[in-house]
Amino acid sequence: MQVLENSASFQYFLPEMILGLTLLVVLILDLNEELSKSRLIAPWTAAVGIILYVAVSLMMRVQLPAAITFHGMMANDSFTDFFRVFSGASALLAVFLSVQSKELQDVKVEYWILLLGITLGMPVLAGANNLLMIYLAMEMVSILSYIVVGYLRKSRQSSEAALKYVLYGATASGIMIYGLSIIFGVAGSLDVLEIQKFLINNPVGTGRIALFVGLLMTLAGFGYKISAVPFHMWAPDVYQGAPTPVTAFLSVGPKAAGFAILLRFTYTALAQFNVDTQVFTPLKYLDITGLMAVLAVLTMTVGNFLAIQQTNTKRFLAYSSIAHAGYMLIAAATLSTLALQGVLFYLVAYFIMNMGAFAVTIMVINATGSEELSSFKGLAKRSGGGALIAMLMAVFMFSLVGLPPTFGFVGKFYLFMSVIKAKLYWLAVIGVINSVVSLYYYLRVVKYMYFDEAEDEKSLGLKGFAFPGVVTSLGLVTLILGIYWEPIAVFVQESANMILK
Repeated sequence: MQVLENSASFQYFLPEMILGLTLLVVLILDLNEELSKSRLIAPWTAAVGIILYVAVSLMMRVQLPAAITFHGMMANDSFTDFFRVFSGASALLAVFLSVQSKELQDVKVEYWILLLGITLGMPVLAGANNLLMIYLAMEMVSILSYIVVGYLRKSRQSSEAALKYVLYGATASGIMIYGLSIIFGVAGSLDVLEIQKFLINNPVGTGRIALFVGLLMTLAGFGYKISAVPFHMWAPDVYQGAPTPVTAFLSVGPKAAGFAILLRFTYTALAQFNVDTQVFTPLKYLDITGLMAVLAVLTMTVGNFLAIQQTNTKRFLAYSSIAHAGYMLIAAATLSTLALQGVLFYLVAYFIMNMGAFAVTIMVINATGSEELSSFKGLAKRSGGGALIAMLMAVFMFSLVGLPPTFGFVGKFYLFMSVIKAKLYWLAVIGVINSVVSLYYYLRVVKYMYFDEAEDEKSLGLKGFAFPGVVTSLGLVTLILGIYWEPIAVFVQESANMILK
């Protein structure tokens, strides 16, 4: 694979340059006294920039061949392009939800700049091909996330969440960079593909224990970003304290970027791909598939069982997010092309159904002023569109469980099929059992909406078509893709081709 110099690499970085330019335009518009008075100028500008970013990413996906850019720092392939589109879609929906949320009515221009900055960092993390670039991209996403979590200055809960996020993040970051330094010290290179070559050429080699310790410490950083057990402890408090649109964004965007770098590092540095058989073989020097399987089981189990106990909606969705991270960790444990495609497919399904659930949550919080699950009681009987919103929330809950005919069912089918194909039957059984456990707490929300009486008679008070229209679209897409998912399957199949040599 050709390694490009800086001058030839800029054409591959055009989408990120568009995002950076958008960020500057938003900042400049705020300097104008008249324009700064309008609360919609900045988000509209950000939205247009994100749409251009996604459009150019899709165009480049077709027109430019895969290459390693900036002297080996980034891999620009279909895998990176997938996360460009994913991060753009996540950010676009986060901008929309932020405009609709009452929590962020007085938002300033720096909020939109922070969202754009996080969006810029996510594909860089997904395409990082160098240990130093991995760390820098991870810090770019994380540091900006700390700030946006604590954006509600007058909220003690938001400030507390940001502080906890910083403390956990700084600890995980310190452990990770020390682990990366150990890997560099043993392998003698910062390049991920060069590390793979070192492992192939030194199947027994000295420094095996040190390298394994370095890898474990690196996984602590990756595990923190995807909220995998035992690095998950920050998630419930941060999800609860952050503004709800920010929580929704963190649960899909940065989490997906964390999975991207975990998968790229695992599939490129720690496995060898046979082009003829299309099979990944774990390198015996550092075969971590068993460890990943254990982490997957712990993550999905802890997430599901602790979600049962929650009474706050955002904490409930936080533990739900942890459980879904466990399902997707199966791909790292299986190390197969089918598993790689499965986790990308599931990320798309999770994005749609989880953002839909958060959108409904924002509607309920706007109407009742409460984040408690009890605020969903009698939702189907509320005036102002309660019946429609309750039906949509039920669709999202059924999809998160993995019940047919929803997109979530197809996503879990892809994941569990990859495990069965790899003959890890015990892992598939535990995954199915965990899905059954999740049925209890997801259906509890449906029970609240349809069988319990509301604690007050407040109307949802939905105004206009935009918010209900977007949420309805997410619900319809969840159902339609549960029946006809072939376009997503084809897109994912093309996206799973990362640079492996």
